[in-house]
Amino acid sequence: MSFKAAAIQMCSGVDPVKNAAAMARLVREAAAQGATYVQTPEMTGMLQRDRAAARAVLADEAHDIIVKTGSELAREFGIHMHVGSTAIALSDGKIANRGFLFDPDGRILNRYDKIHMFDVDLDNGESWRESAAYTAGSEARVLSLPFAEMGFAICYDVRFPALFRAQAIAGAEVMTVPAAFTRQTGEAHWEILLRARAIENGVFVIAAAQAGRHEDGRETFGHSMIIDPWGTVLASAGATGEAVILAEIDPGAVKAAHDKIPNLRNGREFSVERIAGAVAGGVAA
Repeated sequence: MSFKAAAIQMCSGVDPVKNAAAMARLVREAAAQGATYVQTPEMTGMLQRDRAAARAVLADEAHDIIVKTGSELAREFGIHMHVGSTAIALSDGKIANRGFLFDPDGRILNRYDKIHMFDVDLDNGESWRESAAYTAGSEARVLSLPFAEMGFAICYDVRFPALFRAQAIAGAEVMTVPAAFTRQTGEAHWEILLRARAIENGVFVIAAAQAGRHEDGRETFGHSMIIDPWGTVLASAGATGEAVILAEIDPGAVKAAHDKIPNLRNGREFSVERIAGAVAGGVAA
């Protein structure tokens, strides 16, 4: 069963109320163009490097404005509404980088907490320690929807192929990768990683992105994308500014890709032996 998917590109600021309004405006645009599944980027609700300022406006799930607005939009337009992620206050004082998928009645079908924390030291002194404030998730899920089997990831998760392979083996036909890639890493790796995950698993990839210069000073890469199982980019956005991109998704293309290159079926278990030196067992390599 084919469906029309939309990826929403945003430039979220430090005010969750303003970001919720921007999300609603862009989702309405996507729904008006016939989208029945709409995805927003990682950290839809707020991008704020000042941790104290962020904590001052964070809410738990029951009181979060992005969760509330996402549910209302799903119900208003009768769509599957995917808030790629937003920061949710937890009872232990930490924060979850949590995505939500709502059904057309506005009910939460799925929650996904980002598993891999972005703890990196890049060139030019750019450094990030996501684990200092956020609690990592520990569970991957494949969700059966009326139109497709869907798997979930967030941003840095895309660098861990095993997460995608496990979900593909479990039946995922569409992988979702909402993100807020930095400009530096995005220029080098964004499209390559997304297309690689699509090709090696024979799945669609839908990746809504943050884009441009944000109020907190960071710069994100943008280039939201929808990619088919053969690695073809079906739709993409620019480097800056808001955007709505759409593509028709036919899960039948997943079977076609698997029939051509059945690497999920052909994969074999193997052992790895670490050998010291250039000579093993007395025989020159």
